[in-house]
Amino acid sequence: MASDFITFTKNVFIPVTNMCRNNCAYCGFRREIGSPEARIIPPGEALATLEKAAALDCKEALFTYGDAPQDPRFSEELEQLGYATLTDYVYDLCARAIDLGILPHTNGGVLPTADLKKLWPVNASMGLMLETTAKLPAHQLSPLKDPAVRLKFMEEAGHMGIPFTTGILVGIGESREDRKASLEAIRDLHLKYDHIQEVIVQNFVPKPYIRMADVVPPTPQDMVEAIRLAREILPADISLQAPPNLTSHLEQFLSAGAEDVGGISPVTLDYINPECAWPSIDALKARGFKLKERLPVYPKYVRKGWYGTRVKPLIEKYADEEGYCA
Repeated sequence: MASDFITFTKNVFIPVTNMCRNNCAYCGFRREIGSPEARIIPPGEALATLEKAAALDCKEALFTYGDAPQDPRFSEELEQLGYATLTDYVYDLCARAIDLGILPHTNGGVLPTADLKKLWPVNASMGLMLETTAKLPAHQLSPLKDPAVRLKFMEEAGHMGIPFTTGILVGIGESREDRKASLEAIRDLHLKYDHIQEVIVQNFVPKPYIRMADVVPPTPQDMVEAIRLAREILPADISLQAPPNLTSHLEQFLSAGAEDVGGISPVTLDYINPECAWPSIDALKARGFKLKERLPVYPKYVRKGWYGTRVKPLIEKYADEEGYCA
């Protein structure tokens, strides 16, 4: 670890929709449009979840969804909620979170520039998993998983000065050289725009109901090597996150160079990996970890004033002199 403590956020996970234009072979979250499980979260449900999170002192609202489907049935569902676009709906959800004292962090796929500009004022930070710069069979049915498209979006966020979280997904068919190339691409964007606050090194977790159900997941040693590689390649001011619910080897991952465990929610599941429960903050402390709470925007960018205009009062309220959660 680069410091003597591990950072985390206390968050609430809002799965805005499980309908997505992409159809990745490893995804267990996506549902086909028209299927019984396909949904856009209703406003009342989202608000009730945010209110519960506010009562439990959560500081981050993680709004997660994939790339908006280009399908009239999806548009009709949005219209029934009173919205012309998914971005319009997410904007209002972010605004409600802010009203409740929670800082939004939106991870919503590859957004058009106009949508990115609309959402930025109501976010503390934003994100998009790069996953890999390799062109893999796992992304054969996923047009917006084209690495060039995703890197262009990340560069646009850099142009706008948005503190950005990204990451690589380990074990989806990529090689070690592919991981190296992905990390170097992230590094190069950061050296140009200084906006990458965090890189998640995430292990693929097979599920029986996905197309890649029989793929052997990365070993703990694979992950240790990937984290070490990331720490060697990435500048020191980029934090490395190891999701604590996806491994029983967290100590090894932290020793390899990870220094953050991301969002831990007392309210909601990890809807992307619902079978993997988050450990509680108390449980992590009981294992001997020294934890320090941060905001969804990292301290460096708190100090620089890089965050959405609508969240400024909350950040001034919550941040200490270093930029962590007071």
